[in-house]
Amino acid sequence: MKPNLSKYLDPVVVSKVSSLELIAKLIVEGFITGLHKSPYHGFSVEFAEHKQYNPGDSLKNIDWKVYGKSNKLFTKRYEEETNLKCYVYLDISDSMRYPQEGLSKLEYGVYLTAALQHLMIKQRDAVGLVLADDEIQEFIPAKSQYSWLIKNLTALEKVLEDKNLFTHKTNSPNILHQITTRLGRRGFVIIISDLLDDPSKLQEYFHALQHLRHQKHEILIFHLLDEKTEGQLDFPNQPMILKDMETGEELKIQPQYIQKEYQKLFQNYRNQFVQHCREFKIDLVSVDITKSYDKVLLDYLIKRRMLAK
Repeated sequence: MKPNLSKYLDPVVVSKVSSLELIAKLIVEGFITGLHKSPYHGFSVEFAEHKQYNPGDSLKNIDWKVYGKSNKLFTKRYEEETNLKCYVYLDISDSMRYPQEGLSKLEYGVYLTAALQHLMIKQRDAVGLVLADDEIQEFIPAKSQYSWLIKNLTALEKVLEDKNLFTHKTNSPNILHQITTRLGRRGFVIIISDLLDDPSKLQEYFHALQHLRHQKHEILIFHLLDEKTEGQLDFPNQPMILKDMETGEELKIQPQYIQKEYQKLFQNYRNQFVQHCREFKIDLVSVDITKSYDKVLLDYLIKRRMLAK
């Protein structure tokens, strides 16, 4: 009887596995198993290896083994033709450590980063990693070897192991400008963040994203949040104290009195990102950290297939 790999798409189940390398593998294998059973079965994580034969293509590159099985002509695509440089920028600022009970945005982001990079390596893409709060703490250039993935996973494990290793505020605009100057030729940048920054810096943030796009980089943003509490301010109707995890500032509130106004302001904040990302042709995906990883990985795969055309 085959094991139920799909259960590893559940963030809570995944969090109970100790090895990050194993977590990445289980999430990806659970995702692939789900793809084969879904309307998206046409997607393949190996699509980068072949392309459909077109008149004029060299006959020497036809994969006759594939032809024998499918009666369709496909040509082999070589690594230098298909490799894409993919960088994952994971926000490790203090606001990502929310909630402090259960699975945090940071933990979800680490597991998602690990799974995405495992998936990229399966597609023979070069993977790199950026860990940053108010400055870049780790920058690992992109390579396509599996041993390089282990290097990235080791850096991610340090974030999980030492919760006091990085204790800084967010400065995403500065980080994005630095990333842009380091990347070189056109690549694929995935940003994993709660997008919580000083509201007065929003225009700086958008300018930094525009800078990255101006250099011809494709961008996919996964906006992580706890939808119930951060998006809706859905707390018990009793006095409580909210603490800013980056500044330490505290605010005493009665949730039911400010909930509607909060939701309005938060939605307006999100809408500004949606508007500017649409303007810059950036893919923005909202991710509730209580939900499974399959939809997130599928959004990545759809974007990756678009880039492969």
